[in-house]
Amino acid sequence: MSVPVPNAAPARAADASQAKPSILTVDDDPSVSRAVARDLRRRYGERYRIIRAESPESALEALREMTLRGEAVALILADYRMPMMSGIEFLEQAMDLFPMARRVLLTAYADTGAAIDAINLVDLDHYLLKPWDPPEEKLYPVVDALLEAWSTTENRPATDTRVIGHRWDPRSSEVREFLARNQLSYRWFMADEPEGARLLSAAGLDDTALPTVICADGTALVTPTDSELAAHLGLQTAPSGEFYDLVVVGGGPAGLGAALYGASEGLRTVLVERTATGGQAGQSSRIENYLGFPDGVSGAQLADRARRQATRFGAELITTRDVVALETNGSARTVRFDDGTSVDAHTVILATGVSYRQHDADGLEALTGRGVYYGSAVTEAARCADQDVYIVGGANSAGQGALFLARSARSVTIVVRAPSLAASMSHYLVAQIEKTPNVHVRTCTEVVGVDGTDHLESIRLRDNTTGDVESVDAGFLFLFIGAAPRTDWLGGLLARDQHGFILSGPDLLDSGAGQWPLDRMPHHLETSVPGVYAAGDVRSQSAKRVASAVGEGAMAVMLVHRYIANP
Repeated sequence: MSVPVPNAAPARAADASQAKPSILTVDDDPSVSRAVARDLRRRYGERYRIIRAESPESALEALREMTLRGEAVALILADYRMPMMSGIEFLEQAMDLFPMARRVLLTAYADTGAAIDAINLVDLDHYLLKPWDPPEEKLYPVVDALLEAWSTTENRPATDTRVIGHRWDPRSSEVREFLARNQLSYRWFMADEPEGARLLSAAGLDDTALPTVICADGTALVTPTDSELAAHLGLQTAPSGEFYDLVVVGGGPAGLGAALYGASEGLRTVLVERTATGGQAGQSSRIENYLGFPDGVSGAQLADRARRQATRFGAELITTRDVVALETNGSARTVRFDDGTSVDAHTVILATGVSYRQHDADGLEALTGRGVYYGSAVTEAARCADQDVYIVGGANSAGQGALFLARSARSVTIVVRAPSLAASMSHYLVAQIEKTPNVHVRTCTEVVGVDGTDHLESIRLRDNTTGDVESVDAGFLFLFIGAAPRTDWLGGLLARDQHGFILSGPDLLDSGAGQWPLDRMPHHLETSVPGVYAAGDVRSQSAKRVASAVGEGAMAVMLVHRYIANP
């Protein structure tokens, strides 16, 4: 439901400077700091707020305040040599606050080696040698290009979207996660705090109409669906055509890889995603074993780069469309949506990935979204500061979440049924966990219940070696358990294994689960329906790694070309 907000305009116009995105520069040398701020203000001061800091600590404090206020930061320039904290270390922390801001390192000629290393360490966009005189030749062209890239990033959000809700309301949590995963900035207000109450009053609403999202145009969306959010905040929700060469279902690493390579090789390509691109990998706080990023990259950054690459080559990316059926209509493959509409194509790549399995412990369902979360570690991290946090799961996603939350939480406890993490978690993560003092591991243990009134207050843990049950106080529980394929919507059209993963290529023939209809052998990733391919985690016997998913997406496109040329 949406309602007009007649009194919202004065609030937005109260301080025009606050609506400007910011450029922040930090250098401990006052003369250099003033010089770079002067040059930036001269060219960009009308469109951007120029913020100058003379220490990394004050710069980080300014960034934290802007994060809390929901402001946008377009560009951060940091000197390499600063006392107490180098420019690289500063930018690494700044990434967590504003991952979409472009990053520039200011360095002397002697430090260019460190600047080059920082390209991977902090996903550096550029480094500038000091001095940069004249700025018209050495500074402005670089900054112009970076600001253009930032401003034209797909789904660039309005900076004044505001969300009003309750702290422990499940739908409020889901709305915040949807906005964050789609790179849509927002300001969060508690309904029982003065500013939240003022906004609700301006919209003619009370605290029973929650969550409420106030958009840039003054429209208030009351308990909006994901589709309503997407439509009002500028995401593309419908394909522009009726027939394509390739429809990719699912926007995780495999789907993004397929869309990128499909579009770059001249195929009319559309990717359909039900929530947000990136999949489970997109929710990861840090992926450290992906080729080309020796010091890691966040899942959100990786997904954003892939999304921008795919759209630059001409792929359409459709969000908040739930695919409910796949049909064969002669030589066409039809993908049907939950609203009754459909799109046809020569070929389809299924890259729907997996979802976290639901835990059946007592009380969990009632407290989901009220302190109990499946995944979501990045979205909820700010609320976990100085809290005791528990994580269930022994795979990489659990380890990455634990290390990320450990930065601010008082303690993080990983609960795993196995006798150790070694069997299911990568060695590098196990080693990091062992070196992190506030991360603890409870092996041979499982959650058997949770308790709380309106939110999580305690967790019941059972020691499977002794059978003893212990109740521990906790405000947050994150579950990263198992992998359930999203394939129920396929019905009996495609052959699947006993766990629901899609059979393809040699596995399809070896299983005897499906009848292959053609004289030729199925392609390696081809399913039991010719012209339909499976890639990534949804495919039976896949490696369940980001790199392999991207590779399978690219490989599937090669096989699509082969199918189109010779069905």
